[in-house]
Amino acid sequence: MAEYRLEMRGVSKSFPGVKALDKVNLKVRPGTVHALMGENGAGKSTLMKCLFGIYHMDEGEVFVDGEKVNISNPDEALHKGLAMVHQELQPVPARTIAENMYLGRYPTKSVGPLKVIDHRTMNEEAKKWLDNVKMPFDPKRKLGELSISQMQSVEIAKAVSQEAKLIILDEPTSSLTDNEVEALFRIVRDLRDRGVSFVFISHKMAELRRISDDITIMRDGCFVGSWEMKNISDDEIVKQMVGRELTNIYPPLDNNPGDVLLEVNDFTSIHANSFKNCSFKLRKGEILGFGGLVGAQRTELMEAIFGIRHTVSGEVKLNGNKLDIKRPQDAIKYGIGMITEDRRGSGILGCLSIADNVALASLNQYLEAGIKLDKKKIEELVQDNVAKLSIKTPSSKTLIQALSGGNQQKVIISRWLANNPDVLIMDEPTRGIDVGAKYEIYQIMIKLAKEGKGIIMISSEMPELIGVSNRIMVMCNGKITGEVSGEEATQENIMHYATQF
Repeated sequence: MAEYRLEMRGVSKSFPGVKALDKVNLKVRPGTVHALMGENGAGKSTLMKCLFGIYHMDEGEVFVDGEKVNISNPDEALHKGLAMVHQELQPVPARTIAENMYLGRYPTKSVGPLKVIDHRTMNEEAKKWLDNVKMPFDPKRKLGELSISQMQSVEIAKAVSQEAKLIILDEPTSSLTDNEVEALFRIVRDLRDRGVSFVFISHKMAELRRISDDITIMRDGCFVGSWEMKNISDDEIVKQMVGRELTNIYPPLDNNPGDVLLEVNDFTSIHANSFKNCSFKLRKGEILGFGGLVGAQRTELMEAIFGIRHTVSGEVKLNGNKLDIKRPQDAIKYGIGMITEDRRGSGILGCLSIADNVALASLNQYLEAGIKLDKKKIEELVQDNVAKLSIKTPSSKTLIQALSGGNQQKVIISRWLANNPDVLIMDEPTRGIDVGAKYEIYQIMIKLAKEGKGIIMISSEMPELIGVSNRIMVMCNGKITGEVSGEEATQENIMHYATQF
């Protein structure tokens, strides 16, 4: 058996105006979980896309089980025993779960002279693999009916079903509950014990510490080093990632909440199985956290406040005035902004530039004579926000889809900063973002609160909720089941309210 299941030597890749990878090395041993870490923009996903044939590397060599391979597309990667679960999901929501799992490799049967898809076999096989990862979904169900976390689970089941000898997991737990993470880790450990190797990309140090055997760290497109996980401390990992010591995970929460800014009374969804009778208040200069398990209906409640979803009862007041919000444009007009959880699906416009994405929510402020956009003012706005949020990009004209996930998230935050809202709803604002960028986003949130803005933050990471929130509302099964002040918040009392079925 070869010493390494995967070996990448001297891999380089450039895009217009930026060198994404500069002679990067990666060695993965058989039957191990290999963590790949680095700040957003470090080149982790780019390296894996080069391996999988999505990008063509400019130079470098790839060896699988000691044999040099040339992989020019994902189909060739699959035939070489490589599978990849991407950070940004690319589902076909109108098709079934089974059809998404077997996309491009449908089982067929003969009907006379014709070859047709064997749906029965496909559904049976899909059900087997879904059960294998403890995700008992109906394979005939439309994928679009699932939540983001459930879609992520389907992607994991799909990768496992390919029986690959090396599986790349790019931020696989970013939308999973603790129970779902445990189910994934059980599968990973089982496959690892059978000789399958994993490349595990994540920013969650505690998870990587539990599941990984080895670690490689990248910074600014370059290889920093590789270690056995047991031989490197968390502080050293952070230092190698960001190039400096990071002593505090959360900035000082020195904002002082004032009078009531936003009031939500008796909000009830038009859908029977969604949120009901939800009431809460948000104060000026306050960061109000919303906790709960996946399926608690936190996102749905916020989308209703923002005008995306319909309600059968309830009212929203801003500074004591009742608002009439029927669509997002109304919410924006009243000074409410929302950063959505699904960055790719409803956050960015991938085919447009960074400048276009930043200015999107505030175009009316940059019209000349009401008909022509003032491109100079928009460019000034973009450059100010690029500097303020440390967005790594060669130009404001760069397509946003060319940026890393974390930098895309910073652009979305810039969009709402440009619109200067009184209330900013942030749904999983640090999902898939490294520790350095998280700290910067926390600082932005606290700065906005100190300016008198009201921030609502949904987060599935309880340490983040506790570290950044002045108060925490907890939801379970569509209802607000508890309120905890920031000083009294613990993971135990949040979980107590989050399980009050």
